[in-house]
Amino acid sequence: MAKRDYYEVLGLSKGASAEEIKKAYRKKAKELHPDRNKDNPDSERQFKEAGEAYDVLKDADKKAAYDRFGHAAFEGGMGGGGRPGGGGQGDFASAFSDVFDDLFGDFMGGRGGAGGGRQRAARGSDLRYNLRVTLEEAYTGLQKTINVPTAVQCEACDGSGAEGGAEPSTCPTCSGMGKVRAQQGFFTVERTCPTCSGLGQIINNPCKSCQGHGRTEKDRALSVNIPAGVETGTRIRLAGNGEAGMRGGPPGDLYIFIDVAPHELFERQENHLFCRVPVSMSAAALGGDIEVPTIDGGRSRVKIPAGSQSGRQMRLRGKGMPALRGGSNGDMMIELAVETPVNLTSKQKELLREFEALSEDNNPESKSFFSSVKSFWDSMKS
Repeated sequence: MAKRDYYEVLGLSKGASAEEIKKAYRKKAKELHPDRNKDNPDSERQFKEAGEAYDVLKDADKKAAYDRFGHAAFEGGMGGGGRPGGGGQGDFASAFSDVFDDLFGDFMGGRGGAGGGRQRAARGSDLRYNLRVTLEEAYTGLQKTINVPTAVQCEACDGSGAEGGAEPSTCPTCSGMGKVRAQQGFFTVERTCPTCSGLGQIINNPCKSCQGHGRTEKDRALSVNIPAGVETGTRIRLAGNGEAGMRGGPPGDLYIFIDVAPHELFERQENHLFCRVPVSMSAAALGGDIEVPTIDGGRSRVKIPAGSQSGRQMRLRGKGMPALRGGSNGDMMIELAVETPVNLTSKQKELLREFEALSEDNNPESKSFFSSVKSFWDSMKS
């Protein structure tokens, strides 16, 4: 059977880049792997065919020869470095090894980077700290000291995990790679080294203070700058203030999540504040001035128009919360709540009855409502 064109095998057009070739082979290898195609008896042949094509096209010299002479470049010693696949499993295994990490990196943890993937240290975990502040503190901003329980670098061994700060020794099982390999058929499987748990090193004499971990538990006091304008859910990152890394590894980060406590006078909506202010029935009817508090601890005078109803709002511009990242303050909204008097004296009741008798034309909303009610009842009767 005639050999298929290598570009066709990988689903590529001639002139594909090295990155495109590798990406195409990675995709084909995943699709055609025999373990994923147990119902397809032809999958192993197709899988090897894709490996043979990649073995040629990944090599610049072989690719150039193939582009010029096709399959004939590797027949009869025409300078291709030998027939692809003709060396048995070796060439194919080499081709497959190039993308082994891409195929199984997430599953196996990968082989690592330079230096054989040696993992001398591990980064510390990130920490979360929930901090509650008052609305006044959120308005002004503040400097606050918090105590964070965390893992810190062991002072006795300087974070190395070894007694006296001695250097760990190379793991004899994996020779410092952190991985052990096992040959299974035509490809190699990597696993985390069971002796050193992937660190590539072992400690012969662990530090007595930290039992070889390189860190100990301790409460730490930190000064945190809370900017003005924070709101519930604001997150502040303190880089390097999380848990210490294992065996001298870099520390994690500390994330402070802000929770702004409810206020007895003000309700916040984004950068605006709302304040519900009770006014007497007479003050709402006659109008006048009232004094209201502001979040900065001051006070403002607000004019109430005569005839104001409950729910009426008035705006105090710039008296709200500051913007977190700069800009102008929000506004403060005053909402009137007209209060009905209680515990009336006999004299007050008498005056109110007299007032009610003279108020037929002073309640337009009531007049309109009851007129609509009468029309509704009349329509129901008819």
